[in-house]
Amino acid sequence: MCRNIRPLNNFEPPATSHEVHEAALQFVRKVSGATRPSAANQAAFDRAVHEIAHVTQHLLDELVTTAPPKDREVEAQKRRVRARARYAG
Repeated sequence: MCRNIRPLNNFEPPATSHEVHEAALQFVRKVSGATRPSAANQAAFDRAVHEIAHVTQHLLDELVTTAPPKDREVEAQKRRVRARARYAG
């Protein structure tokens, strides 16, 4: 999985529309192989990001879990520890 795409389900408070959009943007960048599309591909790129964000939001709204919600700060700290270990040496 792309390192910049983070799980968005089961957080308190829930993922924001901005977080969903950013995940969709990273996904489209990864799949298309383009960080910035050419002018000829911009409309298709933007449409894909919009549609993927829309579908992702529906998915998040419908997922059900019995696990307690995750704490954003705790999860961020775990990511920082993993990153330090990965780039330490």
